[in-house]
Amino acid sequence: VQLQASGGGLVQAGGSLRLSCAASGRTFNRYAMGWFRQAPGKEREFVTSISRTGGTTYYADSVKGRFTISRDNAKNTVYLQMNSLKPEDTAVYYCAADYSYGYVYTQEAEYDYWGQGTLVTVSS
Repeated sequence: VQLQASGGGLVQAGGSLRLSCAASGRTFNRYAMGWFRQAPGKEREFVTSISRTGGTTYYADSVKGRFTISRDNAKNTVYLQMNSLKPEDTAVYYCAADYSYGYVYTQEAEYDYWGQGTLVTVSS
């Protein structure tokens, strides 16, 4: 599967952005999906993930209550709605896919396919 992330940009603190990740292929609903991010000078970290059906989601503590992951299997797309953005949310955001047998993971190593990343910059 190929992944294409979009929707990044420059936003002021307190603002919102919605990222999208479009997947190729006809088996999108067999993949659990995740969003990760990498801030300048830091390692890539988990943000959120969602199961194949959307029934299970996980969030990093740093984004819980502000970010929402969702997916539309008919459109082969996963979304990340980001509200109340903070300067520390500035990072390149990557979507990732894991061929899932019913599990959804938070660990980067479990994901098989990665998008190219989209830059989110939050100004103070």
